[in-house]
Amino acid sequence: MRFISLYLIFFFCCTGAAAQLFPPVNYPKSEFRNPLSIPISLSANFGELRSNHYHMGLDIRTQQRVNLPVHAAADGYIYKIKVEPFGFGQAVYIRHSNGYVSLYAHLNAFYPALAAWVKKKQYELERWDVFLDVPPGLFPVKKGDLIAYSGNMGGSLGPHLHFEIREYPEDINLNPMLFGLPIPDNKPPVVRSLAVYNRNKSIYEQSPDFYPVKGAGSNYHPDRSTIYTASPNVGFGISGFDTQTGSGNPNGIYQAVIYDNQEAVSGFRMNHISYNDTRGINAHIDYRTRETGGPYYQLLFKLPGYNHSIYQQKDAGYIRLEDGKPHDIRIELKDAQGNSSSLRFKVQYKPGEKINPVYEGKMFYPAMIDGYETDDCAFYLGEGSLYDSVHVAYQAREVNTANVVSRLHQIGTPSVPIQDSITVRIKLTKPVADKNKVLMQWFDKENGEVKKVQWQGDWATAAFRNFGSFQLVTDTEPPSISIPAVAENANLQRSSRIAVLVHDNFKQIKNFRATLDGHWLLFSNDKARAFIYHFDEHCSPGKHELSITATDEAGNVGEKVLHFVR
Repeated sequence: MRFISLYLIFFFCCTGAAAQLFPPVNYPKSEFRNPLSIPISLSANFGELRSNHYHMGLDIRTQQRVNLPVHAAADGYIYKIKVEPFGFGQAVYIRHSNGYVSLYAHLNAFYPALAAWVKKKQYELERWDVFLDVPPGLFPVKKGDLIAYSGNMGGSLGPHLHFEIREYPEDINLNPMLFGLPIPDNKPPVVRSLAVYNRNKSIYEQSPDFYPVKGAGSNYHPDRSTIYTASPNVGFGISGFDTQTGSGNPNGIYQAVIYDNQEAVSGFRMNHISYNDTRGINAHIDYRTRETGGPYYQLLFKLPGYNHSIYQQKDAGYIRLEDGKPHDIRIELKDAQGNSSSLRFKVQYKPGEKINPVYEGKMFYPAMIDGYETDDCAFYLGEGSLYDSVHVAYQAREVNTANVVSRLHQIGTPSVPIQDSITVRIKLTKPVADKNKVLMQWFDKENGEVKKVQWQGDWATAAFRNFGSFQLVTDTEPPSISIPAVAENANLQRSSRIAVLVHDNFKQIKNFRATLDGHWLLFSNDKARAFIYHFDEHCSPGKHELSITATDEAGNVGEKVLHFVR
């Protein structure tokens, strides 16, 4: 009896401690249906870790097929439509009377009446990529109505349906797995390894200790019973994942809370995240470890510059070990269905030799506006630029390349993430004939980007969201346009489409425009590959002239004219 009483005390203490960090959520459990007509099987869940963003909904498998019917998850009306080459590809937004919005993305096609309306709007606006407000009474839907067909458009890497539920009008994404959708799940989260961080140092200027984790089911432990640390203030990170019944796909972890001697200290929950804050994932993970080839480690403490975060914590969220005693640590992981697993171990402060490495560059801090200036370069970080303090090193060198018109300026390291943009100013070091053809280029290994600049004398200014290498370049080369396998005056009566390829030397096309006999023509584009026109009522039988222009970031215009018979 005494054992049962002690167990109950322990259970309710732990439950109460967790509740203090995260109050229970209560969303309607029967209002939304499965948006497909096949059982739900997930390839990704809400909050799953992605490059520079959280995954903001559910990715529902479509059995490796496209054109499965997509149904309205609840009563409402279609209130927005998006069409874009990346991102959602083609998406439908439905507003519901219960204060929520559901979204369906990577669609192959809209249902016929909606598709006709969207096409009409595209021709009115003379734009293929659109984000349209739909009049409230135009397309009402009932739960289960056909709204579209599934696909693989936009930022999709394989056929699936991306499904979201948002709050209206705040437009904050909620975890759809909390709404009672029929997703079988009796499998708890899995832990693979543990990371220990010195919270007296910047997370970007230390080498954390990593420990393999053993165990299975719901119980895990590191490869040693006690972890000794030379820091009196530590934080922890975990590498792991969650799965659903019938699927081994590694998905994201819904909730994690760390306990110090049975007291909840800090934790995160993937419950509601705004697209405005989704880049905050770079403060939730050990970004430096990930960028240098390691796995995702999800931090169990909040970095000082992570605003609008997914964390709740007491004090600073540290485990304080100044007393020199062993501390019982428990990390409890949960999925959205309540399945849980625990990682247990002891940690103890053991003072060691203090090593204070010297870092080059000026120290910058979160929530501060500061900068660095030289004779031909300057950069400025705003109060929202950094998640943690860090030294930002600077170097410059000459570049002997024909189209480079400044020195090359190395600012910081790409292994440190930036939340809000940094402003970079670079001075011309070579004369240029036309400043309108000068771009600022950022690059890091295989990654790169160019931007138009603002001029003040010989100083060019632009904003970027990465550290790395920066220089000024001239671009006078127009994009090249080709129409493979179609010759001048070709007979295209048996063809179903025209595909146009556009190449730019800096791989950035700002605008594509096509006209048929002087009238704008609808070309679609998926994943920045070929621009495609499918023959329709806008191309009648007979002779035609197709005129195509493509404009790059510097304003250079490439042109192509094709005459054909239809």
